[in-house]
Amino acid sequence: MKGMIYDKDPWLEPYKIAIDARHRRILEAEKHLAGKLPLKDAVNNHLYYGLHRREDGSWVFREWAPSATRIYLIGEFNNWKRTSAYALSPVGNGNWEITLPEMFLSHGELYKLFVEWPGGGGERLPAYTTRAVQDPETKVFCAQVWAPAVPYEWKNPLPGPRRTPLIYECHIGMSSEEEKVASFDDFRTTVLPRVASLGYDTIQIMALQEHPYYGSFGYQVSNFFALSSRFGTPEEFKALVDEAHGLGIAVVMDIVHSHSVDNEAEGLGRLDGSEDLYFYKGEQGHHPAWGSLCFDYGKDEVRYFLLSNCKYWMEEYHLDGFRFDGVTSMLYWDHGLGKDFVGYDNYFNEGVDENAVTYLALANRLIHSMNPDAFTIAEDVSGMAGLAAPFARGGVGFDFRMAMGIADNWIKWIKELRDEDWSVGEIWWQLTNKRADEKTISYAECHDQALVGDKTLIFRLMDKEMYFSMNKDSQNPVVDRGIALHKMIRLVTAATAGNGYLNFMGNEFGHPEWIDFPREGNGWSYAHARRQWSLSEPDYLRYRYLKDFDAAMVHLIRKEGLLVSPPELLVQDEEKKVLIFRRKNFIFAFNFNAEGSFPDYGFDVPDGEYVHVLDSDEERFDGFGRIAPGEHHFTLQGKLYLYLPSRCAEVLRTV
Repeated sequence: MKGMIYDKDPWLEPYKIAIDARHRRILEAEKHLAGKLPLKDAVNNHLYYGLHRREDGSWVFREWAPSATRIYLIGEFNNWKRTSAYALSPVGNGNWEITLPEMFLSHGELYKLFVEWPGGGGERLPAYTTRAVQDPETKVFCAQVWAPAVPYEWKNPLPGPRRTPLIYECHIGMSSEEEKVASFDDFRTTVLPRVASLGYDTIQIMALQEHPYYGSFGYQVSNFFALSSRFGTPEEFKALVDEAHGLGIAVVMDIVHSHSVDNEAEGLGRLDGSEDLYFYKGEQGHHPAWGSLCFDYGKDEVRYFLLSNCKYWMEEYHLDGFRFDGVTSMLYWDHGLGKDFVGYDNYFNEGVDENAVTYLALANRLIHSMNPDAFTIAEDVSGMAGLAAPFARGGVGFDFRMAMGIADNWIKWIKELRDEDWSVGEIWWQLTNKRADEKTISYAECHDQALVGDKTLIFRLMDKEMYFSMNKDSQNPVVDRGIALHKMIRLVTAATAGNGYLNFMGNEFGHPEWIDFPREGNGWSYAHARRQWSLSEPDYLRYRYLKDFDAAMVHLIRKEGLLVSPPELLVQDEEKKVLIFRRKNFIFAFNFNAEGSFPDYGFDVPDGEYVHVLDSDEERFDGFGRIAPGEHHFTLQGKLYLYLPSRCAEVLRTV
């Protein structure tokens, strides 16, 4: 096959046979699942299974449970009793079904299944339930009939493609300043306007799928088709998405198909008494680090389940794409635990779960066929070659991959070295090192760095000093250093980004608190599971100026479309700690030197006139104002001469 990923990468040539075989395997799987239909028309499990209201008002419920001997629908409508009137009938291929007249069920009623199998039985939630609610006292989850009399009417069209997304990563529940679980309406009215004013064009929302334990950050999913009820109703979430679209903001869901919570009462575990209904048998079906269950991606029913899940979220909630969580864990039989991925052999050997590779490729093909403007992001630390390359070229088909090493390197540099010892060459290499045929999303920090037990950038830079010296009138060299480097780190990360940039909510203004969800160890407190937005408003606190700089940076990148072309290195001065590069018609100059400022620093650029458009040292960003805003510079014999103050970044545009 011509035009494949190995044609332009000689390091992949030895794996040509494996790449071609993988490509054929995916096409064969698609044909097997879809037959002669397009994949998007063949994947409809969500329309068959679960509870559905028919046009005549009657109800039909179906479940796949091949090991079950008897299944009852139980709920408020029959006082939770197992009766013959609510017994499901087997209809072949492990499927069970019941049809009920209109008056038997009503909107808002709670229900479950009682499943019997050889040697046992128990209450279960339907695998395809689209609504699950938790009793505030008993903490028990039930499925809920959700059929509002008036369906939601969408007002705004989808926002279109995101070639270089600027992503605001967020969590609905902890988005309020109040010590509570925030709602979709809270987020829509208070946070969404902030995102728009900051200039981000995409929100990536965590924890949307129902999960029993709030503190899991949404990564221990129990009900894959159910929007988490702790944040509100489906209609309220639709209103949030609709309003985001009205603001020109795309909505991406953080989707978890990498594993499932092992809870049996709420999740898919032993739904019909068997351990391998949706999961691998034996040890392979249990994640050794996460204590969760691992899907059998080679099983037709599982592929239909997960693919239908993607389709459901796009159709029901008008989502613009997905960030697939835990992709590394999916790709490798050992989940990539404790493994150094050095060498391409890691990506094409028996340690790879080719079932998972096939599923991920099919998911991408489905998503892009449903909406060509939709985009997908892979969270993969292994760097698997081809993961974010087009399927037609032998890739798996993700649009982007997370550049996960960047955040790790910032932690390493800040933690292990004085900034006087930072290497600008290493910074450049780590921030720009990526495969030419794959797009990446860069970030200096995401939600991972904000969790209790870790530290955000601002806290690593300032530590306890930020509790005492964030007043604008305070004089504290530790805080001055932290403020300066925080702006520089975020700008150099965004400005070198491969194809997109991500920020976790609140980090744009250096949120001072870590994230610690309510748990027994903290007295079930919400004090650290919130965002203190009010800190970023007063002009006497320095948080405001970090926020203002972030907004100026993001607006500049977005307005000028800076990420559509790659950055070009101009200066890598290890002695003076100066890094300068060009992107489109902009010059980015960084002086990481802790003390040295350099007047008339000359370097080669194309002849012309240049004007300052952004400067991290501007007084409006809580800087020292050492550079005149809007200053014009002219080249002299092919060189541009700039004043580079210490710990300062400046951006110039060709006139």
